[in-house]
Amino acid sequence: MNNLPETFSIIAPVFVQGLALSLGLIVAIGAQNAFVLRQGLRREHVGSVVLFCALADAVLIAAGVLGMAQALGAHQGFARALALAGAMFLATYGWQALRRARQTNQLRAQASDTGLRLAGVMAQAAAFTLLNPHVYLDTVLLVGSIGAQQPLALRPWFVAGASFASLLWFGLLGFGARWLAPWFARPKAWQVLDTLIGLTMGVLALLLVRHALSGL
Repeated sequence: MNNLPETFSIIAPVFVQGLALSLGLIVAIGAQNAFVLRQGLRREHVGSVVLFCALADAVLIAAGVLGMAQALGAHQGFARALALAGAMFLATYGWQALRRARQTNQLRAQASDTGLRLAGVMAQAAAFTLLNPHVYLDTVLLVGSIGAQQPLALRPWFVAGASFASLLWFGLLGFGARWLAPWFARPKAWQVLDTLIGLTMGVLALLLVRHALSGL
């Protein structure tokens, strides 16, 4: 019992470092965040989406700390192919969002019979998570390389802090979005949201293509 304060003083900085680093990377406008926000506004399978995104981040963070960062960094061809695949997915989703923005009579703040089934939503969540090269570059390479520098006994606490940041952020983004539901009960608000999402996806897709081609 007498060693608890000393143990906490050693563990806490590592946990907070992982938490702060992960939050700093994840709290940004991006495809995955836009998807979770929209699901939260629709109140459609929010818990499943939040849990999947958080668990996926936790697995990738742990993999990066355990050495995947070094392996992935040595295969530039795989990183380039991943960027092109992600660009194609983002461009397709952006085009679909722009089409939705033109169909005002089909936009609803609540989940309805026009919404996707759980399997379809989870497939999109997986695509936004696993086909996003920034997830691997930031979560695996950057977070993993920094976490791998921690002493072996403290690495689990770094992973725990970084993983908790993902759970906290996606939870706030998904479940907190419902407070915006009164504003998005109007079709015009959904038009604006889908237009912004479509344009964001298009820009991200172009940036990914540019990044991939610049390495050729």
